[in-house]
Amino acid sequence: MSHSKEVHINALSLVQKLKAVAELTKARLNLSVVYSALAGYFLGAQEISGLVILMLAVGGYLVVGAANGFNQIIEKDRDALMNRTASRPLPEGRLSVMEALVASTVMALLGLFLLFLINPLTVIFGAFALFVYVLIYTPLKAKGSIAVFVGALPGAIPALLGWVAATNDFDIEPGTLFAIQFLWQFSHFWAIAWIADDDYKKAGYSLLPSGKRDSKSIAQILIYTLFLVPVSILPYFGITGTLTLSATAMALITILGLIFLYFAFKLAVSFKVPDARKLMLYSVVYLPVVQLIYVVDKFIG
Repeated sequence: MSHSKEVHINALSLVQKLKAVAELTKARLNLSVVYSALAGYFLGAQEISGLVILMLAVGGYLVVGAANGFNQIIEKDRDALMNRTASRPLPEGRLSVMEALVASTVMALLGLFLLFLINPLTVIFGAFALFVYVLIYTPLKAKGSIAVFVGALPGAIPALLGWVAATNDFDIEPGTLFAIQFLWQFSHFWAIAWIADDDYKKAGYSLLPSGKRDSKSIAQILIYTLFLVPVSILPYFGITGTLTLSATAMALITILGLIFLYFAFKLAVSFKVPDARKLMLYSVVYLPVVQLIYVVDKFIG
């Protein structure tokens, strides 16, 4: 690191440092993860505990923030090469690697401790997600699209984590929530990869299924989106234990799934980045709305 950059880092105020640490956690993405965890909690809970909700939200946020922090430490040199990530705290020199490492470690330990206070099974799944994301998914990103499959494992944990926090039990219900979020991620992430393919390649990443914007990649996006539609309505058929859906909820979720398919097919026809962006934006709306329908249906159904 040059002397001028060291001076710049040291000159930052404590408030600026804390702001940089907050950026390290990817707050907007992180809050969506917490939302999914809370949805899973409300679906699984027989009695609502404000203390458990607080520990789940804060603990979950800290663990995901730590995962994002460790990820950015490992990828700092590649991040500097891409337009979408060049302004992150590490490439810009607003945090040193040591500062980011200390912040991420503290967040990980505190977050896991809070999840442990809920119950042992919750901290096990939280630790699993952190381990896989940082030590397996992150190194695999440079190897190709296999990283997307591996990354979908920790990425599908949040709703499952919430259910386990409420019940201290893992059965078919949290497994179903996991499956929905697992399948959703492929269309969501590959839409992002389609948009950012040129930028990713500047850093040596090739994350589309075939490595490029072609019909093979489109086929994979369509397949995962197609599977998502029936899996999301499985609770209606009474095969997911206490996780059930009314006919109205099932119809709404089916319509949302068909709209998802529409945007995927639109990209399949055009191969254009604007259509990939529409698919990505719809995917961001789809998951929280479906999870909200599950929760509302439980309490009014």
